[in-house]
Amino acid sequence: METHEIYLPERFDDASLKEKIFFSAISLFAEFGLNGARMEQIAEKANTTKRMVVYHFKSKELLYVQVLEYVYTQIRSCERKLNLSDQPPVEAMVELVEWTFDFHATHPDFIRIICMENMQRGRFVKESAYLREINRSALELLQDVLTRGQEKQLFNKQVCAKDVHRLISSFSFYHVANSYTFSNFFEDGAEPVDSTAHYREMAVKVVLRYIGP
Repeated sequence: METHEIYLPERFDDASLKEKIFFSAISLFAEFGLNGARMEQIAEKANTTKRMVVYHFKSKELLYVQVLEYVYTQIRSCERKLNLSDQPPVEAMVELVEWTFDFHATHPDFIRIICMENMQRGRFVKESAYLREINRSALELLQDVLTRGQEKQLFNKQVCAKDVHRLISSFSFYHVANSYTFSNFFEDGAEPVDSTAHYREMAVKVVLRYIGP
């Protein structure tokens, strides 16, 4: 299981010891962050010892970096599998927005890990050339859809991929990162999943209006 090529089985029980340690690290880093999660906790959750965690991953910091890389690699890898280039630009944009929203909603631990990294002011992201490189594909994929739509005069030519990515991410990220406070303040404590379809549809409408001619 190399740093940039981590493939986890669907079920914890089907995982190897190294993979169980990694599963456990994702959960605990999402819950407590780098500083709050302890190697002993990771070992206990994986039903092993701290010595084995160190044997496989050397240090908590190196394990955390691998978790960050895994999270972003999964997002970008799944995104590229959408084959948006085979679809008309408007349909491609709708699918991208809906997929992004759903991916965030169904991977809350990933989003919390990214929140934790932002709380550290991007300490490890800034040091990772790999993370910068892997995330370039998000803008490249989006720019292709925008360019095709602009050529057909379906999208505003002044719109750039970075701004659209920020807009899509803001809707998708907020739905997970602020779900508990927003739900308790404004939705009588309803489960976030109950409003996923509504806010996903809203995200699509907002993005299409923003990029429209």
